[in-house]
Amino acid sequence: MTQPDGPHKERSPLIELRKLRVEFHPHGRSGGALVAVNEASLVVAEGETLAVVGESGSGKSTMARAIVGTVPVAGGEIRLAGRSIAGLKGRQLLEMRRAIQMVFQDPYSSMDPTMRLAEIVGEPLRVHSRLGRKQRLSEVERLLEVVGLSAADARKYPYEFSGGQRQRIAIARAVILEPSVLICDEALSALDVTTQNQILALFVDLRERLKIAMIFIAHDLSVVRHFADRVAVMYLGRIVEHGPVERVFNAPMHPYTKALLNSVPVPHPTRQRERRQMRTTIEGELPSPMDRASGCVFRSRCPVAIEQCADGSPPDVTVEGGGAAACLLVGPHRPGSRAEDDGEL
Repeated sequence: MTQPDGPHKERSPLIELRKLRVEFHPHGRSGGALVAVNEASLVVAEGETLAVVGESGSGKSTMARAIVGTVPVAGGEIRLAGRSIAGLKGRQLLEMRRAIQMVFQDPYSSMDPTMRLAEIVGEPLRVHSRLGRKQRLSEVERLLEVVGLSAADARKYPYEFSGGQRQRIAIARAVILEPSVLICDEALSALDVTTQNQILALFVDLRERLKIAMIFIAHDLSVVRHFADRVAVMYLGRIVEHGPVERVFNAPMHPYTKALLNSVPVPHPTRQRERRQMRTTIEGELPSPMDRASGCVFRSRCPVAIEQCADGSPPDVTVEGGGAAACLLVGPHRPGSRAEDDGEL
């Protein structure tokens, strides 16, 4: 299980995932379940930002939706402040959703185009509070100004705003209840670079203002490095590495993490050529979750895979600097190491 590392380990756990498993059963297809999230365990502490990275199809968004209760959980446990929340219904589910809010990738598709901003941003207050219409409008106008819009915008419709402005609207709606956890599902990927920086600065401001914990799902590793406290790397539903952000970026241990980092362009021709010569590129496409190979989930694309990788799912191995990696080639007991040769296993 990913535990808070370094100075953050003294914070109280807020979100805990214990061997979370999410399955789908496609109609008209034999061969069993599609396992979207497989035995995922992690902890997010109070006020901490955890980045979850990986390719499209790795299970990041499905894991987020399982946390907020929009997809069913097939196994494992989700806890909020020590309380199990998987499978909640009715009033208990409503109470949980007040504490955990989500910002989606496409802000326009998550808004009713026939509603004014006063209704869109104020809807959580209508559902979760007893405030009257005027009080809700006053709170909406205040939040719009906090996220960089104006109070007068409350009377406008979503189509009157740019993509970046719509994302600010979505963020205002998500934080108007002052949740303890904010999940951002690729909230920057549909924006241009300049707008990304502006929205990222807004997230930083809100994190400090509200003392909120964040789960930040992204594929842009350069953004993650300067924003997150810790990183969890997912591949085909499995968390293959996690740890403090600086350790993961400066000393990645899992071959998949190394390949992801090497795919980020660097503005230096010599270093870019050196990267191409390293055996840390990813060949082929992400396999189907319906057709999982035995052993390590990454072995079919891993540039350093060995025969033992097919024998079973590798356990998490604690690494120096904090965190762990699920790889047989990590740690003192890796195949061919002195510990193995000396019979210390």
